[in-house]
Amino acid sequence: MTLEADLRVVRTGFALDVALRAETGAVLAVLGPNGAGKTTVMRALAGLVPEADGRVVVDGRVLADTVAGIWTPPERRGAGVVFQDYLLFPHLSAVDNVAFGLRVRGASRLAARAAAATWLARMGLTEQTGARPRELSGGEAQRVALARALAIEPRLLLLDEPLAALDAATRLTVRADLRRHLDAYGGTTVLVTHDPLDAMVLADRIVVIEAGRIVQEGPPLEVARAPRTDYVARLVGLNLVRGEAHGAIVRLEGGFELAVAEPLSGRALVAFAPTAVALFPFRPEGSPRNTWPVVVTGVEQHGSLVRVTLDGSLPAVAEVTPPAVAELRLVPGRELWAALKATETHAYPA
Repeated sequence: MTLEADLRVVRTGFALDVALRAETGAVLAVLGPNGAGKTTVMRALAGLVPEADGRVVVDGRVLADTVAGIWTPPERRGAGVVFQDYLLFPHLSAVDNVAFGLRVRGASRLAARAAAATWLARMGLTEQTGARPRELSGGEAQRVALARALAIEPRLLLLDEPLAALDAATRLTVRADLRRHLDAYGGTTVLVTHDPLDAMVLADRIVVIEAGRIVQEGPPLEVARAPRTDYVARLVGLNLVRGEAHGAIVRLEGGFELAVAEPLSGRALVAFAPTAVALFPFRPEGSPRNTWPVVVTGVEQHGSLVRVTLDGSLPAVAEVTPPAVAELRLVPGRELWAALKATETHAYPA
């Protein structure tokens, strides 16, 4: 393991207690809602939260251990950090921004600028070496900040919402570039983000925190397929319900019996996609084993589909095409029937 961290931060009304482990070369994404403690994790790893307790070890080097009385200040931790707003020095050119960390570590001005120019070339920014931050686009500024962080050859790279300041079109391109640069980076990366797509594309492993605690962790595909909290389910675009499993039937907390494809016993979670929920003006006949009356409580555009919020014995979200909205007259208060095939569900132990 390159990174082993047990972090505890207590403030008025908030307590963070998380344990992070990451292998060399891995990208660990920390996801969570606003106020969950994501940025506190990043700042504690960087040494920017002096009240943090616990232990931080990078490549076998103990950076912090409150029991042993060890505390390494931020400037001596050797971590590369890219903040959400990049924090480039406005009075310095791109090449001097990148050279700054090398100069602080004792490199001559000539050597630091030469190394910085090489890093900017790797980022495709040869033509922008003399540009000031105000002359750079959002994507260019992000790449300069990344080059500055990597130029000091850190074993730990900390990225705090690195794509949040970019527009949607730029984010698509920069995300792909960032994936390429992280693949070539030999150390460990901790990516803090609220964007599930950033995590799914960039990370090898995901840690989800809510209210300062880890609620789920694992490879991206595992997290996406089997969410364990309502927040994670919303994040990956799935419906999630809880109940008691008896073979191929899960009795939900409200009493509804949901037929599933995977027999279980005991407490269970059942996830299913909004597109798997079919809507009908009358009770459907035929193959679906799960049918129930619903009332539409919300209708909103969601990409090329329309997301419909449903209340009933099995509350759910459905996604339908725009023509279906007109055909079914989908407005709040509309009474319908919903259907869900057992084969469209994924049941797993709670």
